[in-house]
Parts: sequence; C-alpha cells; structure tokens
Amino acid sequence: MFNRISSIVLAAAFAAGAASADNVTLRWGHYLGDSPFVQPEKDFASSVTERTEGRVNIEITFAGGLGGGGEVMTLAGRGAIDMASVVPGYYTDQLLFWRAYQIPFVFDSPRQAMDISAAAFKDIPYFRDELSKFGLKFLFHQPLGSYYMTGKDDSCLTVEGLSGKKIRSFGADIPKAHEAVGAVPVSVGVGDVYEALQRGSLDYSFLNRGNILSNRLYEPGPVSCGPVMSISGHLVVINEEVWNSISTEDQAIMLEEAAIAGKNYMDNIEKAEEAAGEAIIKAGGQILEFPAAELAKWKATAPDLLGDWVANMDERGMGDQAKEVQAYWLNIINN
Repeated sequence: MFNRISSIVLAAAFAAGAASADNVTLRWGHYLGDSPFVQPEKDFASSVTERTEGRVNIEITFAGGLGGGGEVMTLAGRGAIDMASVVPGYYTDQLLFWRAYQIPFVFDSPRQAMDISAAAFKDIPYFRDELSKFGLKFLFHQPLGSYYMTGKDDSCLTVEGLSGKKIRSFGADIPKAHEAVGAVPVSVGVGDVYEALQRGSLDYSFLNRGNILSNRLYEPGPVSCGPVMSISGHLVVINEEVWNSISTEDQAIMLEEAAIAGKNYMDNIEKAEEAAGEAIIKAGGQILEFPAAELAKWKATAPDLLGDWVANMDERGMGDQAKEVQAYWLNIINN
C-alpha cells in the first residue's frame, strides 16, 4: 500500500513539475525608464501574460536594470536575458542593415519611417536574417517622435548658432549630421542627459518630445528647437531559442499582440508627441519651431548619409544588398 501511495504521490509531483516546466517567465531588459511613453510595450507584456493564462509571463525591467542600451542586445542573444528593447544606432558594427533606419534626413516623418520599416521587413530578408545571426527574433518596431534640440537658450534656432555647441549624439551617422554644422557630437545615454545638461557637458540634448518630458529635460534645458530629424526607434526582440521553446499556440498569441502593440504605437505617436509638447510648455519649457530655411541649409550642408551607408556596406562586401534596400526605400519615398 505504501509503495502504491508513494508511486501515486511521485507521479502527481512529476506531473505538476512537468506542467510548471511548460510555463516561462521572460525577462525583458529595457534601456528606458518606465513612463507612459512605453505604454504599448507594457500593454504587450500584460496582454501576453493574460491571454496565455500565465504560461508566458513577461517581466520588464526598466532603466537599464538588466543591462544598458549598448548591452541588452548581446545579453538577449546569449540568453542572459530573454527579451530586449534594442536601439539599432547603439550597435552600428553589428546591426548593419537596421542601423540605416536611424540615418538622419532620410525620412520625412515617424510614420513614413515605420511604414517603410514594415514593408521592407516583409519584402527584404536582410533585416530578419541580420537579427538571426545574433540569435534574435523580431517582434515589433517602436516609432519615435521627431527629434528636438533641448538646452538653455535659443541658439538652436539657426545652423550658425549650433556651431561649437556640444550636442547629444549616438550611432555612426547622427554625429556626421551634427559635425556638418560645426557642432560637437557627444555620446550620452538617455538616462544621463539631465545631469549632462545641468553640468554643461552638453549644450543641447537631441531627443523627441516624449523623452524630453519623461526625463524632465525642460528643467535644465528650458528651450527645445525642432523638429529637425525623423528616424525609427528601438526594436523589441526575443532570444530565438527561448522563442522556439514556447508552444505554437502561445507563439501565435505573442505575434498577434506584437502586431497590436506596433499598431497602437503608430496610431498614438503623433497624439502622444503633441500631448508631450503641451505638457512641456505647461511645465515651463518652450518649444520653438526650427525654421524650414535653416533645416534646408542643414540638409544641404550634410553629406549624403544614405549614400555613405551604401558605400560603407560595399566595403564590407554587401554593396548589392544595400543598394537593393536603398532603391526600395527611395521608391516608396519618391512615390
């Protein structure tokens, strides 16, 4: 009798263990702080957990708690964390194709950048394949509001006024745009911009209105000039091995929710950015429109950054692929 009961107990314990092994908690490393600006990502996490009835539980750690912006992609690819929000411009020597979405003066608006991103991901394999090389699967792409320069005064209203100014920069291409007008690009993480403006190690930040608001940059830098540039934002990715360990049913749920999150981001980006601008003004900041004539002057001064990207890719033996991407993008932009 004892052996029979023991066998039943052990079998039950094994079954319970097997059931719990089917459940997974995904650790998501995010470089940004928690704010309304990333609400679609938080909604994605909670919706996946709810719809899978806890079989897939997603926990986001914000503000670099699981790794900084320049670390989370590598950590996710190696399996040290399961998911990550990845800024392509922080990985310019690895994400050779994705980094092109953060080249200045290519896209006219955040919506155009995201429309092209969605179309190109569907039609051109290089973006999917590039992430796979690092053991990552793409889930969705974050749109990003247009960029503003935020500092202590309105010298940011002219190209000449930017000469010699220290401007927050990142990636391989944005510094070239800043250098074209005589500015000094300085690499500063989003979470460190406030203090850099306070101390004077930056004259101007370079971020969208949502990030200006969520990081309260209007306090050390009351004047914001823009918009001057539209690019796409970060990628939300998951470790491929972890993805493959999830049931087909739950994968389908995650992909559905990823599509919803991407759509919600895009549908709300203009409204959210306008609301952020209003909140900045209400808090005492100023938002000044960067004159169209000055922007035209800036673009005329800057090199052909998309062409430079193609040339760089050619040196790496991927010129034909880069030309294909360039032609695809320009066909959409010009039509």
